[in-house]
Amino acid sequence: MNESVIGNETRVPLPWIQESDGNFSLELSSLRPLFAINPWDIMLCISGTIIACENAIVVAIICYTPTLRTPMFVLIGSLATADLLAGVGLILNFVFQYVIRSETISLVTVGFLVASFTASVSSLLAITVDRYLSLYNALTYYSEKTILWIHLMLIVTWGVSICLGLLPILGWNCLEDNSSCSIVKPLTKSNVTLLSASFFIIFILMLHLYIKICQIVCRHAHQIALQQHFLTASHYVATKKGVSTLAIILGTFGASWLPFAIYCVVGEYDYPSVYTYATLLPATYNSMINPIIYAYRNQEIQRSMWVLFCGCFQSKVAFRSRSPSDV
Repeated sequence: MNESVIGNETRVPLPWIQESDGNFSLELSSLRPLFAINPWDIMLCISGTIIACENAIVVAIICYTPTLRTPMFVLIGSLATADLLAGVGLILNFVFQYVIRSETISLVTVGFLVASFTASVSSLLAITVDRYLSLYNALTYYSEKTILWIHLMLIVTWGVSICLGLLPILGWNCLEDNSSCSIVKPLTKSNVTLLSASFFIIFILMLHLYIKICQIVCRHAHQIALQQHFLTASHYVATKKGVSTLAIILGTFGASWLPFAIYCVVGEYDYPSVYTYATLLPATYNSMINPIIYAYRNQEIQRSMWVLFCGCFQSKVAFRSRSPSDV
């Protein structure tokens, strides 16, 4: 029987014995047999597969549909690309974790996932900013200034995401000092604290902007109703629907990421790994829900899907063009 030595401790890798330190690790363990697969890793891989398939369709539709070149669809394409890469990263992490065992690949994989999920969350903020601008500056929204602003947001989003993803590869990891590890090895405690703080800032900004959007939507609806000299039931229904949709969007985002972000701050590297898995898995669901909320509900993308999958478009089916401010 082969033995593995870590530090001064000798362990025998039996297939029915699990690691006792309880540390969740994106680092590839040299002790794990090929046939002892963690069911949590299987669920993460399944989640990544669904995420990749969903968002690959969105990316394909936006890339091959010339009419989908407005700022709104560019940002949706950025979100779908980030989520697609995140899904691919979860699949690669599973493959490398049980097939190829290398610290270098572990660093590359975790860096890839950090960059992808950071780009996904940042793209959500960019979409929120775009929706706010489309309402606040409705008359000048389609100007060249807006296009420049959108491109600038994309550059900042992906630039910051790539930089954060490169940090573990460039040396900000705990491979040489386990005491500095976070709940996600090989990321350090200070690294995940930085990522969590960034998430909290983005969440607060999105909350503030969506409150502003709700105020603008309600004010516009009220002004329209006053111009018609009465408040109709449709005005109340439309306002309630818009506010409810915004609440669902922000609530889904918060419910998916807040538990993991909070646990990254309060958790320690020697805590049982089940806590990390139980908070990380719902976070991946946000990338699974994003294409449904931001892409598949859009009428233009629905029409493009008809063309893509059916090969024809039936003109008798009514599709309403949605404005960027539609929620």
